[in-house]
Amino acid sequence: MPLSPSGQPQRYLRTPDAALLLGLSARTLEKHRCYGTGPAYHKLGGRVVYAVEDLQTWADLGIRRSTSDPGVGVVHPAKRLSDRLEHAGPVRR
Repeated sequence: MPLSPSGQPQRYLRTPDAALLLGLSARTLEKHRCYGTGPAYHKLGGRVVYAVEDLQTWADLGIRRSTSDPGVGVVHPAKRLSDRLEHAGPVRR
């Protein structure tokens, strides 16, 4: 079993448990996986599992200290990239 950076065995969660940890529905996490906007995941056989550390890393992208804090990253909504571009308005060059 792979070790985490802390030296402990890596812990994996299936989609329902990963969603519960993040406070999302399993369906939302599935959409994130389809659109490529979610946390990294592994395919083990036919099963999708998430490393707990990958879930935490993804969630940490949304950390903000205040409403004016730009943060270090963005947790995108579970939508296709093309949907986000259509609603963003015209592209100016």
